[in-house]
Amino acid sequence: MTALVQRTAIRSWYKIADPVWQGGRAEIQAGLPSALMSPVWQMLLLGNGSPTRLLQLLTQSPIAVEVIATELLGEEPDYAPTEINLIATPRVRRQIWLKTAKTDEILVYAVSWWHKDDLANFLPQPHLPVGTNLQNQRLELFRDLRGIYRGSCPELAGIFTAESSSDFYWGRHYLLWHGGRPITLIYEIFNPAIAKYFAET
Repeated sequence: MTALVQRTAIRSWYKIADPVWQGGRAEIQAGLPSALMSPVWQMLLLGNGSPTRLLQLLTQSPIAVEVIATELLGEEPDYAPTEINLIATPRVRRQIWLKTAKTDEILVYAVSWWHKDDLANFLPQPHLPVGTNLQNQRLELFRDLRGIYRGSCPELAGIFTAESSSDFYWGRHYLLWHGGRPITLIYEIFNPAIAKYFAET
């Protein structure tokens, strides 16, 4: 497992700043107007399937994980969505990039919060996506989408590719449940340049 680093109380993960639009479970269940989010984006963000698998199919490339940081939080809420309270303490925060293995293009920034023991048990191979770890262990899970956001994230402006004219990004957060309990809270921000792959489908 990746070594844990004790951190200070200052938030050091990326999130959508001042969303120009946001929705909850009702909007996610109903679907969004096409003028707000295209049907392909809705399939990617609002579906309950594995985002890693969908990105692999879109890009025709294996998806690689680059672990940015794995940090021990203890009981700190970490400025996370309120569902953080459903994750037992002591908590660990894990931050990653999801990238195309072929071109090293960053597709998604993701941060997740885990109970310390759950991180070790459910992610025995931290260099692989969460879904891949769980599939390798033949574990069933339920993806419980809780929030969707559109807005800016200045910290990612110089990281995501400049192939889109949009200054706004889509983000979401959700819980993964296994065995009747939530095992992790995940927050993701998607690179708008992913849209270039939609035209090739």
